[in-house]
Amino acid sequence: MSGAGLALPAVPTRGQRAWRRYGLAGIGAAIVLGWLLVALLAPWIAPYDPDFVDVANRLRPPSAAHLLGTDALGRDCFSRLLWGSRVSLLAGFAVVLLGALFGTLVGMVAAYARGWVDEALMRLTDLVLCFPPIILALAIAAALGIGTTNTVIAMLVVWWPKFARLSRALALVQRGQEYVEAAVVLGLRPARILGRHIAPNAVGPLVVLVTLDVGNAIITFAGLSFLGLGVVPPTAEWGAMVAEGRELVEQWWVATFPGLAILTVVLGFNFLGDGLRDWLDPKARSR
Repeated sequence: MSGAGLALPAVPTRGQRAWRRYGLAGIGAAIVLGWLLVALLAPWIAPYDPDFVDVANRLRPPSAAHLLGTDALGRDCFSRLLWGSRVSLLAGFAVVLLGALFGTLVGMVAAYARGWVDEALMRLTDLVLCFPPIILALAIAAALGIGTTNTVIAMLVVWWPKFARLSRALALVQRGQEYVEAAVVLGLRPARILGRHIAPNAVGPLVVLVTLDVGNAIITFAGLSFLGLGVVPPTAEWGAMVAEGRELVEQWWVATFPGLAILTVVLGFNFLGDGLRDWLDPKARSR
């Protein structure tokens, strides 16, 4: 076969490369923004009171009156889904942001102080990391009792070590840079060096981890609620809604729609986090 008959592979254009890299990130951002708007506007767009019991209309399939059907107590599933987004998203953001703040502080203090301070903080971090996160959170939540606040506290106990490890590694890299050494020579206080010099230059990977981790936090919170250790009934929450419909095989809508809500919001945060990782990585942007 002659070389003239061989077709050369098409070289993707700049726009095609940008779409492959950031197209999913845009979709993820749209999904996340959409759910945030739903959570914010839930009191105005929900057609019914999410806790209103109407036994006469229990387990009705989706219809014009009830877009997503009703549950075993006759409550409107669509209204409960909208209100449940407020609890699930707020819990996910609260766990990740508070865990990131505390873990980043621990990691950077350990990296800058070194010595026995570093050793003590890292051994505490390793101690928490020894336990499977969901099992430890489950045990703490069971000890504290049912409730959204107690569940968030239980998750915070197991959520900060990953940020401590990452921030310590990033701070160690920055600590050896010349601008940090110059700041030390100038006599700047350690707190100012950490806050004004080291932290801003190490924030990129932490932002990516925060974005990717919100989805994990939402799944974990939903899992604890599914096991009965999350919200207090009759509060609408996606994991609890899935638990209410787990045995209703014929009434598939009770558990399906909150499950799809969890799936979409987690995919949205994952797509957005992957896009941020590529955007913040100089090597990825140069390809």
